[in-house]
Amino acid sequence: MSADGEQQQQQVAVPTSQVDPFWPRTEATGSSVSIDEITRPPKMATVQVGDGVQFSPSLYEAHTMKTDFFDVIVVGGGNAAMCAALSARRTGARVLVLERATEHMRGGNTRHTRNIRCSHVGADQFFSGPYGEEEYLQDLIGVTGGPANLDLAKLAIRESSKLPAWMSMHGVYWQQPLNGTLHLGRTNRWFLGGGKALLNTYYRAAARMGITVRYNANVGDLIIENDRFEAVKLKVGNTEEIIRGGSVVVACGGYEANIEWLKLHWGDAADNFVIRGTPYNDGRVLAALLEHGAQTIGDPKGFHAIAVDARSPKFDGGIVTRLDAIPFGIVVNNQARRFYDEGEEIWPKRYAIWGGLIARQPGQIAFCIVDSKTIRKFLPPMFKPYEADSLEALAFRLGLDPNVFVSTVTEYNHAAAANKEMCMERLDGARTQGITPPKSNWAIPIDRPPFYGLPLRPGITFTYMGVTIDEKTRVINQSGTPFQNVYAAGEIMSGNILTKGYLGGFGLTIGAVFGVLAGREAGTNARG
Repeated sequence: MSADGEQQQQQVAVPTSQVDPFWPRTEATGSSVSIDEITRPPKMATVQVGDGVQFSPSLYEAHTMKTDFFDVIVVGGGNAAMCAALSARRTGARVLVLERATEHMRGGNTRHTRNIRCSHVGADQFFSGPYGEEEYLQDLIGVTGGPANLDLAKLAIRESSKLPAWMSMHGVYWQQPLNGTLHLGRTNRWFLGGGKALLNTYYRAAARMGITVRYNANVGDLIIENDRFEAVKLKVGNTEEIIRGGSVVVACGGYEANIEWLKLHWGDAADNFVIRGTPYNDGRVLAALLEHGAQTIGDPKGFHAIAVDARSPKFDGGIVTRLDAIPFGIVVNNQARRFYDEGEEIWPKRYAIWGGLIARQPGQIAFCIVDSKTIRKFLPPMFKPYEADSLEALAFRLGLDPNVFVSTVTEYNHAAAANKEMCMERLDGARTQGITPPKSNWAIPIDRPPFYGLPLRPGITFTYMGVTIDEKTRVINQSGTPFQNVYAAGEIMSGNILTKGYLGGFGLTIGAVFGVLAGREAGTNARG
């Protein structure tokens, strides 16, 4: 609040490169704008796209335009889908977005995102240093063991350098990296307001550009004849609606919210999984594509999964349920024993293995243990940690065998006794000696009460098995040839690149790069 009692607005810098003639603005180039300006309803505007096509829609017209045929139908409503829709519209195509969720829940897993990983040649206002394509690729190989399709991985990395300008062109604003997030200031770019603000910006852009959006749009099947898409089948209550289209972009996620599908590969362990994102990603459209002969790719048991608080809601808890405490302490299973190196690599390169590690432990539960030296060094958890003044008391609170637990911590403390400090900004080499598994970095004794325990479950973000695509994002059929006008972007095709592990912010990169490409290809195809 200012001295006179009026609330001061946060100011956000808008670099000159972010201003696009397709995006009407009232402020001067390079000026600052308020948060209110970002979220203000869009004004009517006349915008030229494609081959001289002009339109000047209102919000109402954009969302209620009726037609029995669209050039491009986009199935999904998150980052990949909206990038595809905006890109397709710029070819001059008439575009329909079918979002299964309600309007206030739109956007799928994108609602829980906050940054995107991009290659770039040097530091700027939002990157602390350069991040070249080769380093990016080696980081990806390091966490995945190698992409399924190296050419598509290189394409994603190469095109990622263009994303900040493309996103800014459609109204996205940027901010400095958040305090308490490790090692991402150089590699990742943070969009102002997080995933919901990003989605609101894209939907506002869609409204300005005349894209039709339908919510509660439950796509039950696609009509595909002779490898050519003809229409979508939309379930509306007890009836079915057919919407014809010139091409389709499928960007509606994987099947992580379908517990029965997960149980086909994980058994009853899947009942203990927490689904971090939308409950709408049940794989219905993926299953339809497979029924129509799409070629699969990716491990059906594979997923991007992290450690989340075991007290999280079953679905849609989002990023606030994530726990970043692991490098600051040790992790034990329900038998009170350590099972993996907590300091193997910097956190953005290892945080996404912990969901899978915990999924393979008895009962799919684990506990991160820290003390008073480190409890305030990581982002505070959503739920209050269990606390006790002795290790024995903490074991009782966590439901662990106190004798085994104390023995495990004592053995670790002895192996880490030579280390007095940790440096989280780098791999500090403060490792344990003489125990298995080791802790390779940031290993200091857990010896200063009070002691804290955080219960962990596997938090599933998205599944890796999906459809095979080519370099134009066309879905490949069982014979190895592409469907004529079926495209895919986002999590439903992530298995073309991701095999295991994950890089922070890379899922949004995959969605944006292949969303933009799919939209452009689908629009060009449909318009002949």
